[in-house]
Amino acid sequence: MMSGSQGHKQDGEAPKDPMIRYRSYLHGGTSSLLSALPTFIVFPVYKTIFRQQIHNTPVHRAVGQLYKEGPLKLYRGVAPPLVMRTLNGTLLFGLQDTLLHSLSQTSLITNIPTSALPAMAGFGAGIVEALIFTPFERVQNVLQNSQNDSRLPTLKSVLVMLNTERKATGFYRGLLPMTARNALGSALYFGLKGPMCAAVAGGGLSPLAASFVSGTLTSMAISLTLYPLSVLVANMQAEVGRDLKGVWGCWKHLMESRQWSIALLYRGGTLVILRSCITWGLTTALYDRQ
Repeated sequence: MMSGSQGHKQDGEAPKDPMIRYRSYLHGGTSSLLSALPTFIVFPVYKTIFRQQIHNTPVHRAVGQLYKEGPLKLYRGVAPPLVMRTLNGTLLFGLQDTLLHSLSQTSLITNIPTSALPAMAGFGAGIVEALIFTPFERVQNVLQNSQNDSRLPTLKSVLVMLNTERKATGFYRGLLPMTARNALGSALYFGLKGPMCAAVAGGGLSPLAASFVSGTLTSMAISLTLYPLSVLVANMQAEVGRDLKGVWGCWKHLMESRQWSIALLYRGGTLVILRSCITWGLTTALYDRQ
């Protein structure tokens, strides 16, 4: 994994000083915290995407729905992603760096290619990330679903309701597809970020610009590739009640509602590009330059 002033370590190389490794947690959290403001600003974009994912509506209709509901409801559900953003960066970057250090030592015995280590460490970090943050995303998606407004009007009411459910149908609903999405996404991000940054820097861009562009392009490709999993997670987690379908049942129902059309399944996908450009581009640039 790349870094800025903290030793300029290359992908596959782990720092020897434990304090340097622990700084990855601090730097990851700091960079994500600084990118929390853009997260707040683009939350209406995120909510528009969510409406398209859940209700299969064109972008103009989703925007119209949010406009009619007014500004107070526009930011309903913004708290979980803001908290997640900071904690996510702390865990993802820090844990990936810790796993990378362990794998680097193991690779000397098992002959694992060093070029594969960042992706492997990212895969492990993504699994842990999903286990920790599935409840956050579950609460966020319940709050953002307008169909739950009357029954669950506040954050407290959502927390109380989910706490009465079994873990599989309550806070941890959608864990399996979310784990697949986060593990694959993190593996691709850390596996591609270094080579992408090196390729971009070869075009004459400054290190800061190269990090921003590489983070943007990498996260854009990942978001679009794994977008169907994000749609599945959103649809699973937005539901509340007793008669909840499993992963396969939800996927089948989702595809039937989209008339088995890939184009309809990817509704909102273009807006994911905008969100990725702002959030992960900034996060990557800020982290790499610390």
